[in-house]
Amino acid sequence: MDSLITAKLYIAMGTTTTTKADLVNAIAQKTGLTKYETESVVDAFFESVIDSLKTGKRIEIRGFGSFNIRHKNLRDARNPRSGEKVTVEPKDVPVFKISKEFKHAVSESLKSNT
Repeated sequence: MDSLITAKLYIAMGTTTTTKADLVNAIAQKTGLTKYETESVVDAFFESVIDSLKTGKRIEIRGFGSFNIRHKNLRDARNPRSGEKVTVEPKDVPVFKISKEFKHAVSESLKSNT
């Protein structure tokens, strides 16, 4: 299938994905930084988020959302293939909670596009 047709099909279906490279390109255009400089900034941001979460710190970005660690308790589950009961060990998982402003901005934008 022609890549242009595929891209149009994905856009029409609403299944597009923004990649890290797309973010770097958009930020570079808006800031005037080179793509190399922008990629360094984006990488540093991701590393900072990961490092903070590794130390148990919560990250809050006003108007965007917050990153946190959530503890999941020991629980029983089922293997979907075999139906066998399995025990899922307790674990800590990173979570992201979107801010009200972010949620409102996106939902309003999507309403106006339909």
